Amino acid sequence: MARFVVRRLLLLVPILLGLSILLFAWVRALPGSTANSLLGERGTPETIAAVERLYGLDQPITVQYWKYLKQSATFDLGTSAQTRRPVTDEMLRLFPGTIELTAVALVIAVGVGVPLGYFAARRYGTWLDSGAIVGSLLGVTIPVFFLGFLLKYFFAIKLGWLPTAGRSDQRILGVDHPTGFYVLDGFITGNLSAAWDAFKHLVLPGLALATIPLAIITRITRASVLDVVHEDYVRTAEAKGLLASTITRRHILRNALLPVVTIIGLQLGLLLSGAILTETVFVFNGVGKFVADSIRFRDYAVIQGFILVFAVIYVVVNLLVDIAYGLVDPRVRVR
Repeated sequence: MARFVVRRLLLLVPILLGLSILLFAWVRALPGSTANSLLGERGTPETIAAVERLYGLDQPITVQYWKYLKQSATFDLGTSAQTRRPVTDEMLRLFPGTIELTAVALVIAVGVGVPLGYFAARRYGTWLDSGAIVGSLLGVTIPVFFLGFLLKYFFAIKLGWLPTAGRSDQRILGVDHPTGFYVLDGFITGNLSAAWDAFKHLVLPGLALATIPLAIITRITRASVLDVVHEDYVRTAEAKGLLASTITRRHILRNALLPVVTIIGLQLGLLLSGAILTETVFVFNGVGKFVADSIRFRDYAVIQGFILVFAVIYVVVNLLVDIAYGLVDPRVRVR
């Protein structure tokens, strides 16, 4: 196991190097420029040249890439053209919100998707199975931004149960955020009303973001359980008179979870990227909204830095999924 982990970590080097080249070339291929986006109609050849000199955009492309590569290796991702602050500081400020949102969405997707897929398979052909199939199809086909507006209309505007936007109610005074995780900060500082308010702000965007992963996890779980319940070892266990809970835990779920674990790992990476649209719809102050604004302003440093971090997270999650194989199914040996 240790050799496998070390080997996968070493493979990160060429993967991230190739990604940095593709990312650098893609960002530079975007139409427009940082100087034009910042200056707008006020831009003159002199001011545009001054902005390009300020951010090193007037240097040869190879010099820019080498500088970007050295900075990335030392976790110095440059300075944002929008806020004039280091990109690393912006990450520390914004990532907690996105992580909170992603965690809520993942809990909803896994907590509902796995049991629903399991019971749909065990009640094959019934109304529960048909409802799970139809619901999962709807979950995949409905656009996130459209679902977000529907949730805001019904639960926030019509019913008034939940807030429509933001991470917290600005009318709550004296709230400290030592970690940047608003729900956790409320518990740490003893301000339970602030923690509850932060949680309510996470519900609607979390539901919108969780819809597609929930539908996919439900369908994969259902298909995997259907394959397993007809295996000989399951029928043998039932013939021996083992408890239904034992059969479910040891023989069905243990063997059906391999593809489910894989899809959960993949969905975690998609949740981080999908947060861009969700945070924009709900005006949620996280990484997604900031990156969306950065694309509009051609803020190269922010785009490169955040996508690179997303890629590292995605690769690490896939490594953890591979390791989890050996824990979920003892027949799998990671070497």
